[in-house]
Amino acid sequence: MKGLRNYIDKIKPNFEKGGKFGALHSTFEAFETFLFVPNTVTKKGAHIRDCNDMKRVMIIVVLALIPALLFGMYNVGLQHFRAVGDTVAAGAIMQCFWFGFLKVLPIIVVSYVVGLAIEFAFAQSRGHEVNEGFLVSGMLIPLVMPVDVPLWMVAVATAFAVIIGKEVFGGTGMNVFNPALLARAFIFFAYTPYISGEKVWIAGLSKGVGIVDGFSGATPLTNASESVITGEAINWGGTSPIDWFLGFIPGSIGETSTLAILIGAAILLYTGVASWRIMVSVFAGGYLMGLLFNLIGANAYMEIPAYYHLLLGGFAFGAVFMATDPVTSAQTNKGKVIYGLMIGAIAVLIRVVNPGYPEGMMLSILFMNALAPLIDHYVVQANIRRRNKRLSVAK
Repeated sequence: MKGLRNYIDKIKPNFEKGGKFGALHSTFEAFETFLFVPNTVTKKGAHIRDCNDMKRVMIIVVLALIPALLFGMYNVGLQHFRAVGDTVAAGAIMQCFWFGFLKVLPIIVVSYVVGLAIEFAFAQSRGHEVNEGFLVSGMLIPLVMPVDVPLWMVAVATAFAVIIGKEVFGGTGMNVFNPALLARAFIFFAYTPYISGEKVWIAGLSKGVGIVDGFSGATPLTNASESVITGEAINWGGTSPIDWFLGFIPGSIGETSTLAILIGAAILLYTGVASWRIMVSVFAGGYLMGLLFNLIGANAYMEIPAYYHLLLGGFAFGAVFMATDPVTSAQTNKGKVIYGLMIGAIAVLIRVVNPGYPEGMMLSILFMNALAPLIDHYVVQANIRRRNKRLSVAK
């Protein structure tokens, strides 16, 4: 590392103002601070100082996503081999993982290449430092996509998320909506057949690969919603709650395994990167709404155990990695609880009331992203009124 540090120091003057490559200062600074902790400090004012800059915080989030990513790669291969009836390959862990790795890696590469290229271009044009936020968004976008999504579509959605979702608001730290969810929402509303239905969740199905008789590529949520629409008893597609918890079901690449997601949640909470108030509140809001529907019991979907909602679809992934985004979530402690409860409740509400849209988590988080500043405003105003009241009583 010392040799690398010396080499960077040697070429650094070329990228300073007035240097041979001075126009690329932002790009050079991004790579330098990615490799080494910056040696700059604040000049005035009271600030907390430690060794962690934003890039280090973002990297911790990426590390927390690794369990979901690795399991997602394995599950992509498992579901494919199950679909084609290859029981030998389905039982080989490394063969399943390698198949999934080759399918998922191009999506990750496209996400990072397109997103970082836009980030670097905006930083160079503005003469600013390169924003660090896309280190996380670049990984989140592939994990919320179906494995068979076309790569050009990932590129267009990523560009939309970065340009419209971030840069028009001023870049990282200024965006109103979660960029990764914007990318998913863009594909959902612009190219619905490529992110819904039964064929997109299994590698090869949308391209006509032969499947065994009786196999369905539908997710458990899709099976449940279709059962409610037709008025039949809920069919979970031969899966059970233990399958949903472990993740051996069709679904978005990183959203199927609640266990892997909870491992990531433990990393985020241990390092203090994510808010436990938001995480717990999202799960509590979803569970309480599920209990409320149990009391109503108007259809079969309302009668399922409330905890089912916490294991299905992208609920756990959204609660851990999307709702806790420090930029787009509420900032006050009380506001975080309200924000999380509303996300969980609205997600379950959308699922049950509108079976035509079986997921619900994406729209719920985006809706609450827009309301987060309003929640904080009223929490702060309530604190001001309470303190003024105490002051008047003391007088």
